Amino acid sequence: MRIIKKKELDNMHTTIKTIKELKAAGYISKSIKDELRANLIENLKNNKVSFDGIHGYENTVIPQLERAILSKHNINFLGLRGQAKTRLARLMVQLLDEYIPVIEGSEINDDPLNPISAYGKQQVLQYGDETIISWLHRSNRFYEKLATPDVTISDLIGDIDPIKASNLKLNYADERVIHYGMIPRANRCIFVINELPDLQARIQVALFNILEEGDIQIRGFQLRMPLDLQFIFTANPEDYTNRGSIVTPLKDRIGSQILTHYPENIQISKTITKQEAKLQTNRVYEIYIPEIAKDLVEQIAFEARTSEYVDNKSGISTRMSITAYENLLSTAEYRCLSSGSQNTSIRFADILGVIPSITGKIELVYEGEQEGIAFVAESLIGNAAKTLFANHFPEIKKLKHENENDPYGEVLDWFFENGSFELMDDASEKDYNTLLNSITPLDSLISKYIPEIEIKDRFFMKEFVLWSLVENKKLNKQRISKGFSFRDTFGDYLSKFEI
Repeated sequence: MRIIKKKELDNMHTTIKTIKELKAAGYISKSIKDELRANLIENLKNNKVSFDGIHGYENTVIPQLERAILSKHNINFLGLRGQAKTRLARLMVQLLDEYIPVIEGSEINDDPLNPISAYGKQQVLQYGDETIISWLHRSNRFYEKLATPDVTISDLIGDIDPIKASNLKLNYADERVIHYGMIPRANRCIFVINELPDLQARIQVALFNILEEGDIQIRGFQLRMPLDLQFIFTANPEDYTNRGSIVTPLKDRIGSQILTHYPENIQISKTITKQEAKLQTNRVYEIYIPEIAKDLVEQIAFEARTSEYVDNKSGISTRMSITAYENLLSTAEYRCLSSGSQNTSIRFADILGVIPSITGKIELVYEGEQEGIAFVAESLIGNAAKTLFANHFPEIKKLKHENENDPYGEVLDWFFENGSFELMDDASEKDYNTLLNSITPLDSLISKYIPEIEIKDRFFMKEFVLWSLVENKKLNKQRISKGFSFRDTFGDYLSKFEI
């Protein structure tokens, strides 16, 4: 038998319409797991990336996933929310053949050369090699079901359909009265069950035979339907105790369990955010974003994952950074709309505009509930500033030795001598820059420790230093009507006694 070239296989869907033509072309059926394996092998040989757009998993998750595909395993992705579990499953569609033949009209995508349903077998019996076939594109070979407590066996596997029995004048002993559920209809496809632990235990038990033997049982029918499926499951490890669990025999039947994780550093996080953020393409204002502002947005998520106020076991989704970045740009755009400016640069105060992106995406422990979600969000921003500040500037010591030089002494002296310093929310770019330039010691501080900084990033950095000194309790900050007031701690203390 001649070997079909891939180019010929890809073009079959345009010319072949019957089983006879399919056989004449030398088509050979193969299982979905064989498809995935063969196409992955081809990609690996050609150094082609199979899971494009997934960042931070190159040396961890993806190699495990590729080994599972090579082993022809059903797979369970175990990880916290926002770790690209479902996205990985969807990308597996690209490893399928572009088109596969099915018996036209089959509810379960019957293979023309090996039909398994009553309908498919009847078509081949009646029409033989003249049976009409159609072609199914790989984009239509992905089925997804969110596991919820109300999912039934009928939903997933099927049940007897009395209306079909009545219309076809069949009794309930005839296999043709069966209404197939989602799993049989996903025959020869990828089938994903998200949040598997939420599925009731009795429903999970119903999956045993499908995973191990590939067959289904519906209402006592003695069906031997060797379904051909690639199962992908996703689960959150906390679900094992909070809402449900994966029953042990089902876990035993899943070939590979792959642990996902969050980005390991800010650079990976920034790459993901840049890729995923839905930025407005019709902005009429030019908005400049300093790199450290992008770093700050990402660092907030890293702080949340270790915060004493946040239940980090529930996960801090990468979606928090993505929506925070979108809100950051919109905060600057809003300022332009209010002030009439045509362009602006991100300011540190704009970071407060991301708070709504934080409050809906973190779960608090008891201490966090006591403090309140707004306080926790602001503290995460403050901690992020402290962390990044320590990466660029010398450590701020609570106590210093006599005659020891304080890197921030000149800045603090400026505030002691000049009193309060106010930055207004709606200040124009010119006024904002002029105000920050008036704190002359900031220039020498930044030039000394970040000499390579771009000129257009200096203003954000100056404000960043002020906020960081506040977080390190070297300056005091107060919200005024439409802005923020900064002053030295001693002067702020004395002002309380002024009459």
